[in-house]
Amino acid sequence: MKLDTIIAPVEGDLKKFEAHFRRSLKSNVGLVDAVVRYMVKRKGKRIRPALVMLSAGACGSINDATFRGAALVELLHTATLIHDDVVDDAETRRNWPSINAIWKNKVAVLLGDYVLSRGLLLSLENNDIDFLHSTSTAVKRMSEGELLQIQKSRQLRNDEETYFQIIGDKTASLLATCCEIGALSATKDVETVSRFRGYGENLGIAFQIRDDILDFTGTESTIGKPVGGDLKEKKFTLPLIHAFTNAPSARRKTVLHSLKRGVKRKDIDDIIRFVEEFGGIAYARKTAEDYRDRAMAQLAPLPDSESKQSLLQLADFVVTRKK
Repeated sequence: MKLDTIIAPVEGDLKKFEAHFRRSLKSNVGLVDAVVRYMVKRKGKRIRPALVMLSAGACGSINDATFRGAALVELLHTATLIHDDVVDDAETRRNWPSINAIWKNKVAVLLGDYVLSRGLLLSLENNDIDFLHSTSTAVKRMSEGELLQIQKSRQLRNDEETYFQIIGDKTASLLATCCEIGALSATKDVETVSRFRGYGENLGIAFQIRDDILDFTGTESTIGKPVGGDLKEKKFTLPLIHAFTNAPSARRKTVLHSLKRGVKRKDIDDIIRFVEEFGGIAYARKTAEDYRDRAMAQLAPLPDSESKQSLLQLADFVVTRKK
């Protein structure tokens, strides 16, 4: 099933969201407006706003607070992407020149700060304090997860426990926040809100494991980036961690030597074969499916609805997607 089909129940709401999102970024400074106009032209799938709206629809109904919550998480996500491109010295984003590539780092950093501040003000102006608490927690976790991953990459080691801490903080925290905010906009039932947060957390972990699998099994034309990118950055993801656990010492040392000196194309091919030989791909695939099942279980007690069905389909989609 395609993603567009899954989020179809909120397609109309997402179109309304676009206008809301653009208004939230309006500025009297010409340079800000010019960069923002460029930025919104290269929008992605808007999966995070869709999660907010599907969560609201599954436990109540979409309302003005839902649109504000969706704008807040998309503003936060956009700010982190802008800053990530500066940190990574990235020249493209979704096959478009990045903001820092066109306007240089100083403008990009300041624009990221502006986008984040607009999200915070949007919530403060509408007294959405519970939204702010959720997103502030996500920002803290995302920052800690990124720094922990940098630390482990420099040390050239990782273990499963730390890996799950990293992806929980880096990826799952924001998806959990999307679902929590969507639920909060439609209900004040604590148990229901907690279920949606749990769904988003497990969904995010399954999503990231699948991403890490595709770095070994995908193709550049399909996933839109070179295969083995994590290896070039010396990241120990779940497939590699599990293969290391199963492989004999001599094979582990060979792979470590390649990572230390910096992997080349041949090294990437060798390490991919190493990961497949020692069960890393199969293990990671099974683990992603386990987290998908945990996500689905969070929604099981809820009444059936079109939005709930979309969330269940989305959980399946993230572990089978090809890009």
